[in-house]
Order: sequence, then structure tokens, then C-alpha cells
Amino acid sequence: MKLQRKSGLRALTVGAVAITGALVLSACGSDDNSDSSSTPSASASGSSSAAGGTNAAGISCAPGKILSSGSTAQQNAIESWVKDYQQACSGSTINYKPSSSGEGIIDFNNGTDAFAGSDSPLKPEEVDKSKSVCTGGQGINIPMVGGPIAIGYNLPGVNNLVLNASTLAQIFNGKITTWNDKAITALNPGATLPSTKIQSVHRQDDSGTTDNLTKYFKGAAPADWPYEHAKAWAAKGGQAAPKSAGVAGLVKQTEGSIGYFELSYATASSIPTVKINTGASAPVEATTANASAGIAQAKVIGTGSDLALDLGAAYTTKADNAYPIVLVTYEIACDKGNKADTLPLTKSFLNYIASDAGQAKLTSAGYAPLPTEIATKVRTTISALS
Repeated sequence: MKLQRKSGLRALTVGAVAITGALVLSACGSDDNSDSSSTPSASASGSSSAAGGTNAAGISCAPGKILSSGSTAQQNAIESWVKDYQQACSGSTINYKPSSSGEGIIDFNNGTDAFAGSDSPLKPEEVDKSKSVCTGGQGINIPMVGGPIAIGYNLPGVNNLVLNASTLAQIFNGKITTWNDKAITALNPGATLPSTKIQSVHRQDDSGTTDNLTKYFKGAAPADWPYEHAKAWAAKGGQAAPKSAGVAGLVKQTEGSIGYFELSYATASSIPTVKINTGASAPVEATTANASAGIAQAKVIGTGSDLALDLGAAYTTKADNAYPIVLVTYEIACDKGNKADTLPLTKSFLNYIASDAGQAKLTSAGYAPLPTEIATKVRTTISALS
């Protein structure tokens, strides 16, 4: 994938195909995935148990094949979970296409996917449309992956950059255009900031990550962000790149740039991240532990089996070590009316990733496990899927 710099930058195209077999995590968190025809099967990798029963790993396996797609923010977590599940459960194949939250919901509502990943809960009109594929039921939001939205930057010689909601909103809205702007220097006393032009990078595709970032701007700096939060980027200017990996790749290669993506992309590509001045005793770093402190303030606002969360309290928190720019990725599934041939594997896989063992893998991958209270509700909801 060739990334070009500065004013000549064009939208990047990143192909994505299904995850199957014993797929290993990409070292760069790429949005590309190998086709199943060229990927070893789980059984070839030494599967520990045939599908259809609880194995030594404690997974209640189910045979079959399911398709899913959506959020690239959760891609690295899903890849890890798929790899482990398929190694433990021969005869089971989960194909997850990392596209975007918007595309995942479209695929789900078109009846293509057994479940979809979205970094924002379903809109009322999307719920209504889901009723055509969920016989006697509807699509529901099942929170599964938490984490910080990291603000990555490329500014050689500046290793401890601090910004706040106002400066970030103005940067991404094109109001602050150079790195030595007085608003930035005021937050970074003692730092030598260059006069380099700021090149902001945003998602080209409809994205739940964008929706959550702009919810933060709208909640914490409404005077500096005149747009409503949305999956589609609304501000003028800046460079566009597809998917989380595209934004991270462009920031990595473009001096003076700044962008947003899930933390694991920053970690995998060694991209420094901004600390956020929230008004706490010290600027807050984007870490899984700090994100968990923010997500713990979330409230369930969904009704019935729907577990949509309100993260508003996180955006304006001044609590020490609470990172404010957080997202929760939902798995979208039918509460009732799931297809009979895909329901057993869908429930088995979702039960595994919501389990203590599945959630425990998140921290090492750069994500935040669900708070216990929310995780308990998630497991109850999955068990009731029909």
C-alpha cells in the first residue's frame, strides 16, 4: 500500500477479505486479510477439540461457518479471538471482514452477516430495517470491546505532546493550522514546537470511530465543533484514508500529521499518542487501564435485551487517570429470528469472546475489557439469543 504525502495525498484503497483458519495477528494491524483458500485450517494447526462439545479450553464449540463484518477498531481483537476459537474448535469457521461500522450494519441488515461489528449503537431506522431479517425480532447492541481512541501524531523531536478537547477540535476543524500555534504551546511549556503545517487525517469511510471521536468533540468542546456527531466526517479539509489501518499508515509516513485510531494501531506502528489535558491533576495517556476508568462511567440506555451504552460522562470527566476519548464496539445480532443454520455457532463464538477468558485477551491487544457489571449483562443477553 503506497501512501503519498501532503497536498498530493489521495484516498487510500485497502482491500479486505475474510479471516479464516489459523490466521495470526498482523504485525501492523492491517485491514487486509488473507483469503480462506490460502489460509491453513484450524484443524491443520492442531485443533484441540472437534466442534460440538465443551473442550479442554472451556469453549462449548459449535460446527459450521458464519460471515460477519464491520468495525476495524475491533479488528485486532476479533482476529485473535477467531484464531483461538478455530484452533480449539475444528469444523468451525468465522469469517470477519473488517470494513467499517456503517458497512457492517448494511451487511447485517441485508441478511449477509450472522453478526456485525459497530462502534456506535444502531440508529432507530437501522433497528427498523433489521426486523426484515430478524424474524419476529430485531437487531440489538451487544457491547464487547472497549478501548481508547488514540490521537496519533508524527512530529519528530516531540515525544510528550499534550492537547485538550478544544485544541483537538480546532485542529481537526482546520482552525489551528501550525504546530507552534499559541494554543498548543500553552499546553506544552518547555517543548520546542516547530512551525510545521498540521496535516490532519480522518476516516474516508463511514466509521464508528469517527462517530465516537465527534461525540467527544461535541460533548467536551461544543463551541469548537459546530457539527453533529456522525459516522461520516463532516469537517472541511484534512486528508482522508480508509479504515483504521489507512489512517495510522498515513500518519506514520507523513511528518506534521495527526490522526485518530484504536490504540493497537498506534502500538503496532510505534506511533506516539497525545496525552489529554482534562483538568485532572495530570494529562491522561491513552492506555487500556485509563480507558477502562472512563468506560466504567457508562450507563446502559438500551431497553429489553438491547445493551446500548451512554458514554457521555467519560467525555467531560476530570477524574485522575480517566481517559476521555473512548469507544465501545458492539456486536450486532438478532435478539430473535436468527437463522437456524448459523445461530449455534454465532452464540458459541459470542459466548467465548464475552467470557472471562475471551475478555482477558483484550488488554494485551490494546483494548479494555468490559466492566464486570456490563459483562454479566452481555452474557445473559447472548444466552437468550434465539
